[in-house]
Amino acid sequence: MAAGYFGLRSDSTLLASPPPELGPDGRPLSPDAFDKLAKLSFNENPYGPPESVLTAMTDAMKYANRYAYPDGGIVQAIADHHGVGKENVLLAAGSTEILDVVDETFLEGGKKVIGVEPTFATVYEFALGLKANAIRLKLLPDHRQDIPAMIQAARENQKDLGFVYLVNPNNPTGIVVTKQEVRQLLDGLPEGMPVLIDEAYHHFVESPEYETSIPYVKEGRPVIVARTFSKIVGLAGMRLGYAVAPAGLIARMRKHAVASINAMVKWGGVAALKDTEAQARCKGLTLDLRKKTTAELTGLGYNVLPSEANFFMVHLRRPVTSVIGEFHQRGILVGRPFPPMLDYMRVSVGSADEMARFLAAFKEILPVGEAATTTRPG
Repeated sequence: MAAGYFGLRSDSTLLASPPPELGPDGRPLSPDAFDKLAKLSFNENPYGPPESVLTAMTDAMKYANRYAYPDGGIVQAIADHHGVGKENVLLAAGSTEILDVVDETFLEGGKKVIGVEPTFATVYEFALGLKANAIRLKLLPDHRQDIPAMIQAARENQKDLGFVYLVNPNNPTGIVVTKQEVRQLLDGLPEGMPVLIDEAYHHFVESPEYETSIPYVKEGRPVIVARTFSKIVGLAGMRLGYAVAPAGLIARMRKHAVASINAMVKWGGVAALKDTEAQARCKGLTLDLRKKTTAELTGLGYNVLPSEANFFMVHLRRPVTSVIGEFHQRGILVGRPFPPMLDYMRVSVGSADEMARFLAAFKEILPVGEAATTTRPG
């Protein structure tokens, strides 16, 4: 347990290249230059929103000059989609706002959050702003989340604990927490302990060992499920997400929510929930490209973690900071460092053209075949 306890810190010093909106020289990119990049760093949908969603958002432009506008019934649509009541849904500007709201709600008075490292660390970063802290547990040797350690840490720190944090599938590894493990966690935690489960990549999972945690909300468990329209729907730039949780928790969280969501994306969200065909098409394309790309990397002598998301991690056996800039120079954005897995690179699954560009660059930058298998961390 002691080995898993880490104070909050900034990892910005580990970045080896400018932010993606900047060129290698640190200057802002023009729109044309940005459009030409293969953007494989933020797990976005490379295809954009489907036509049904674009049409709904365009039609909603007529409300751009109004405050109290019809919103398409977005909250009711989400509630119906999950079989819960409107009182169980909290709308947000992306699921990232949900993470912020959960921190503000449950970390008052210096409470702690328990989670793993690496994971989507925004919860930890928001906690730092609240002068709160985190207990970050190491992943298991096979990179799965250590559920028994999480339960033990929660019990040992019960009086100081605000909530438990689980990303499923995990980001950046793409590995799922099985349905048996989720139940083990919920049954093993102190009674009434809130659990935030981020399901941003839920739609891409194929494993029969995985299940959404929405049914636990219906059981009345203190579970908060965060979802987003940024990934499979392709609305990352429009900012729409939500939480599903018991009504009592939603009421507490609502006090901290800004809910600055625009009219267009509310209507787009309603259309997206109905367009299951577009989601299936995006999932099929994404998983096909992920499997082809990771198979080729494996053939080149590199180990790839078994992802269930629209991204994967490849083991470079050298610091990822040594190659991020080289990919950037070739017009390809790849994932930032994720401590302590500093010799792994996270790669989002882009379009077929983007993945071809990535593989070509990979072969130029990194050794392949026998040279790859003999490379040592450096």
